[in-house]
Amino acid sequence: MVRKAEPTVTEQEVWAALDDVKDPEVPVVSVVEMGIIQSVELDGAGRARVKMTPTFTGCPAIEMMREAIAEKLAELGLEATVEVTLDPPWTSDRLSESAREKMKQIGLAPPARHGGFVEMDLIQVVRCPYCNSDDTSLENPFGPTLCRAIYYCNACKQPFEKFKAL
Repeated sequence: MVRKAEPTVTEQEVWAALDDVKDPEVPVVSVVEMGIIQSVELDGAGRARVKMTPTFTGCPAIEMMREAIAEKLAELGLEATVEVTLDPPWTSDRLSESAREKMKQIGLAPPARHGGFVEMDLIQVVRCPYCNSDDTSLENPFGPTLCRAIYYCNACKQPFEKFKAL
């Protein structure tokens, strides 16, 4: 009896699977939408190498993401190596438009695109993700994670977090 060869997993299928892996700190957004995945390489022998760049060097979710990525690719029959790289460093400009929209939907103001020129982010006007008002104020530059600050909207009276531009 001749066994049929298993179909080869494509790079596109790997990217689609990775789009199901959620960022542990912003769980409505995938690691792909966050721009954390740098590259995917397949060797044709059932192995994948994924390069990821965390939002911060000391990101506490690195191991969680590595495990989730490896588990997701194992579902495709792949043995995954997930390499953490800091070159080039992650920047908030890597956030996809879908990630920015999803952040707003949960009350997290996304950072403005900066093209590599990050001005004094904390003194710029921040639009409220709930009512779109510019009448907001910084309450605390230190939010629940390193990448967030806490703001207050004077128009709708809602506190909200802003993802810092990096």
